Amino acid sequence: MSNAPQKITNPILPGFNPDPSICRVGDDYYIATSTFEWFPGVQIHHSKDLKHWRLVTRPLTRPEQLDMRGNPDSCGIWAPCLTHADGRFWLVYTDVKRKDGSFKDAHNYIVTAPAIEGPWSDPVYANSSGFDPSLFHDDDGRKWFLNMIWDHRAGFNSFTGIALQEYDPVGERLTGPISNIFKGTPLGLTEGPHVYKRDGWYYLLTAEGGTGYDHAVTLARSRQLDGPYELHPDAHVVTSRFDPDNPVQRAGHGDIVETRTGETYMVHLMGRPRLGQNRCQMGRETAIQKCVWGADGWLRLATGGMAPELEVDGPDLPAHPFPADPVHHDFDTADLPPVFQWLRTPYPERLFSLTGRPGHLRLYGRESIGSCFEQALVARRQTHYDYEAETLVDFQPDTIQQAAGLIAYYGRCQFYCLAIAGDDDFGRVLTLYSFPGGAPDANMQEPLDAPVRIPESGPVAMKVTVEDMALRFWFRTEGTDWQRIGPAFDATVLADEASGRGAHGNFTGAFVGMLAMDTSGQARPADFDYFSYRNLT
Repeated sequence: MSNAPQKITNPILPGFNPDPSICRVGDDYYIATSTFEWFPGVQIHHSKDLKHWRLVTRPLTRPEQLDMRGNPDSCGIWAPCLTHADGRFWLVYTDVKRKDGSFKDAHNYIVTAPAIEGPWSDPVYANSSGFDPSLFHDDDGRKWFLNMIWDHRAGFNSFTGIALQEYDPVGERLTGPISNIFKGTPLGLTEGPHVYKRDGWYYLLTAEGGTGYDHAVTLARSRQLDGPYELHPDAHVVTSRFDPDNPVQRAGHGDIVETRTGETYMVHLMGRPRLGQNRCQMGRETAIQKCVWGADGWLRLATGGMAPELEVDGPDLPAHPFPADPVHHDFDTADLPPVFQWLRTPYPERLFSLTGRPGHLRLYGRESIGSCFEQALVARRQTHYDYEAETLVDFQPDTIQQAAGLIAYYGRCQFYCLAIAGDDDFGRVLTLYSFPGGAPDANMQEPLDAPVRIPESGPVAMKVTVEDMALRFWFRTEGTDWQRIGPAFDATVLADEASGRGAHGNFTGAFVGMLAMDTSGQARPADFDYFSYRNLT
């Protein structure tokens, strides 16, 4: 017997979880989201009631599936699409190798699995004509591949439409003619296609307006899969661009799902700027809206209009909460706790070990914080505006090129770090590194007038707090109390919009975690005894 419908508060996936794709298999719901340069690739969350979600897998774990070494910031995995057909899960994804300037080098792949936990297959290459791919399984058994088309030519619309081509699952290749089935609306930047079939109509859902504050979900339909498509009477189903005071901003890039009882919901991308600032520190998150199909055959929000709601009516399903994620991690398990990720490389054994010193996460110092290839940086998403994170690090540098510590990180040019480092004059010291946005060729800042001397051996506890948009570091050595170190930093720097190029400059979100670097090439290890993250909101 079902419970009374619950209220669902957005976002349902807080922190960096953009470009949601949702599918239902029986009574289970799954959402896949983009991970960009963070490894393993693609986050998949599971729910039974559309309100409570848990991270269940990241399927792209092997070099054969994904190798992002060299990918610039905010490249890598863009806009995956997760579907289920023929007894298998199908995951389509893009690995973007370049995003800036005229060209987008974006390669699209397909992997499959008999269960959401895997095993996931080696990838089948599809095409490179654009990004945001999806796979539509028609009711006649044929499969169709869609993606936006990128036009690099000067003076032309770079988002030039939505490509459609048949996919042959036996031959594992795209086949037949390529059609441009939808060139979008005047809002432009047409991307993120998904196709559904209902009552003899093919419905095409796209994202438009860019992923910033003009973002929108656009709907069109046709009696033929390859068009022509007629536009929704309102053009857009969801957008916040006419509602600047809405707490759910940047609403767009949607996908829809129907419950077993026939209720329709849309998941979509959102952002949460704080206190009137156009900076979303959690990056782009996932929201959900209840929808209804009208007598005219068009989908609309259940509440009317196009503005998304912060709180929505949940489906008529029993509540199914999951245990809360641990606050504290002692690194006494064989595998890295699933909340953590690292950057770019499919060879994590070169970055860290959970057996090198039992009960610790050992990071092997690799390239600098700004490297696009091999950084020993293990971190988790910031999921609250105000939080406290703490770790205990044991590290013995023997050159000025070695450092290890606690980092609040958005990208190569947006981070704050407290580190144990080597110093020619003072030996083992604490120092701060800051890169509050700007061009990649700008210099990193070191805000302290002089490094802080610490004992020549022994672990150092480190803490970072973010409160009211101020980020502060703290430290403690054995037998001492917590001490503040350095200034209060601007926490809003760790946001998409702080790159200097607006909301379209970068596309990820803030992380907090552990770092070791050794630009001497000696791979000096740093041992982290624990890591904790606590909500202060």
